[in-house]
Amino acid sequence: MQLFNNSNPKSIRISSTEKLGLVSNMATMLSAGIPILEVVDSLLEDAKGSQKKFLESLKADLAQGNHVADALAKFPRIFDKITVNLIKASEEAGTLDVTLTDLKSSIKKDAEFSDKIKGALTYPVLIFFVFIGVLLMILVVVVPKISSVFSRLDVPLPLPTQILIFMSKILTEYTVFAAIGILILVVLIFLAYREKKREFMHILFMLPLVSTLAQLIDLTRFSRSLYLLLNAGIPIAAALELAQEVVLKKEVAKAIGHCKDVVLAGSELSLGLKNAKNIFPNIMIKITEAGEKSGSLDKSMQDVSEYLDYQVDKTLKTLTTMLEPIMLIVVGTLVGGMMLSIIAPIYGLIGQVSAR
Repeated sequence: MQLFNNSNPKSIRISSTEKLGLVSNMATMLSAGIPILEVVDSLLEDAKGSQKKFLESLKADLAQGNHVADALAKFPRIFDKITVNLIKASEEAGTLDVTLTDLKSSIKKDAEFSDKIKGALTYPVLIFFVFIGVLLMILVVVVPKISSVFSRLDVPLPLPTQILIFMSKILTEYTVFAAIGILILVVLIFLAYREKKREFMHILFMLPLVSTLAQLIDLTRFSRSLYLLLNAGIPIAAALELAQEVVLKKEVAKAIGHCKDVVLAGSELSLGLKNAKNIFPNIMIKITEAGEKSGSLDKSMQDVSEYLDYQVDKTLKTLTTMLEPIMLIVVGTLVGGMMLSIIAPIYGLIGQVSAR
């Protein structure tokens, strides 16, 4: 499969930390006046794994006289279209070192952004694994002992109890097959997520609590990307088309596409934003209008991204605070329901014995 073919540039990826270090070092050395080929040679000395493969490919392309942007375009899992177009514009303008410095700041902010989201998800994920652990303990330890009693007494059991006993038998009598089946299922879900991330995210974004947060995250990424593109001298219509690709929610992508059509028709970006007030917050529209009037739209987009970043942070804290009791209630209800499925037949037996 292409996913495991590390010799294929399209399948190679590096971590955010490695990417940040790579871009930072390149920016520093280029700013010092060191030729690009010498920069790549220097970075290759300590490079390992996927980073080394990328640098070797970059060196080979540069030695053949190819542009840096063309070399980066071969690695879509490392550098997206926005980065490639930024590098292309900077090469034409002779400002590669400046653009790499801006990219370094952007990558750092994206990493911090991702860390915030991961940090907010830590508690729900922990609760989920605790629930899985409790479920396995009940199915493997408690249910087999209770089911043996029920089988000897030959009493009718409610459907939830029958389901628990069936699941318990699969885990205890066919442990190896159950483990292999679960492992295969997890791997398939993981592979499907990596290949169809947008589809998975779209399903997740349909949840009421997540939808607002996802929209804020998309707008933050959009405004930050638009700032970088405009600052690099890329025309606004092309910048909007590229920035449209960083968002995950279909509604936001459609609204950005409308903004592009408005700009191509000769109107201002703020008009396109106004036409989708349900997507773009009023403060974003006002800051954009001010930027257009002062001729500093790129700086306005930077201000918008910083404001939205703060809003995402605040919304994440609120969401996390709400999730904690909700997760506890959900897990408590599920565990309580399983225990009730076990205890209810026992009470039924006690009632029959008392009646006699």
